[in-house]
Amino acid sequence: MHLAYPAVLSALLFCTGLYGVLARRNAILVLMSVELMLNAVNLNLVAFDVWLSKAAAEPLHSGQALTLFTIAIAAAEIGIGLAIVLAVYRNRGTSDIDRLRDAAEGRDDGPDSDAPATAQAAEKAEATA
Repeated sequence: MHLAYPAVLSALLFCTGLYGVLARRNAILVLMSVELMLNAVNLNLVAFDVWLSKAAAEPLHSGQALTLFTIAIAAAEIGIGLAIVLAVYRNRGTSDIDRLRDAAEGRDDGPDSDAPATAQAAEKAEATA
């Protein structure tokens, strides 16, 4: 098999994962897209390891060893990531990334979100004056 086939498949998987990371709003779907990107890298590592081992006198299989480490790191990453997403979902009631970002920055979704804060600031200024 030519090296181009797994390389093209890996590029397609990576681009699909990148699109998922950039376009999705749900945190679990973003984590799944990151896993897809890691699997694309794993496919490249194994494909290039097989291709290079044909040319070498003694194959080291370092690409396959790196793939095992990547799989172990991906498993730990998805476990910790899902635990964080579940904790945030229990506290906030949503896993929408945009809403979580807005809540962290202190913005509300309403059109007059600055009006209550301005009224409270004016009341405090009058009380101190």
